[in-house]
Amino acid sequence: MNLEERAPLTPKEFAHLGVDDMAYVKAITVNDEPAFAVHAADGTPMGVMQNRETAFAALRQHDLEPMSVH
Repeated sequence: MNLEERAPLTPKEFAHLGVDDMAYVKAITVNDEPAFAVHAADGTPMGVMQNRETAFAALRQHDLEPMSVH
């Protein structure tokens, strides 16, 4: 099957892309302090870390590829 024969992804299918492989790290502010929110690929909140390096390291420990969101 070539790409032209493939039906477009549904919104649900698109939302699931990368769920098992990657997570997103986004700079946020918590109590007027900088922090980094970690979200699964589908947008599910996973946690908040004090710095970007810790967030990336935690994701890699769980076999997830960290991606930055700006």
